[in-house]
Amino acid sequence: MNELYVYSPAALMAQAEQTPLQLGYHHLRFYVDEHGTLAKENTGTLAEFYYSPSGGTLRDSDLNIVLYSAKFDKFKAIGKSVSE
Repeated sequence: MNELYVYSPAALMAQAEQTPLQLGYHHLRFYVDEHGTLAKENTGTLAEFYYSPSGGTLRDSDLNIVLYSAKFDKFKAIGKSVSE
């Protein structure tokens, strides 16, 4: 079983590091359940997802937002002023 395809925050970041950024997205693959929802185990069915490091969103193949997390936003600290 390939652990990179079992959804977890670590698997998302590991796949993002291994895939090129294309048109603002990393193309990732994860196991999904019978409803197309991210699975936390090997279901035998892989689906393609799109991760945007600018915004921290993961989208499905129809570009619907599947999840959002500020911790996945690669650029969240850029542009913020630092208080002295």
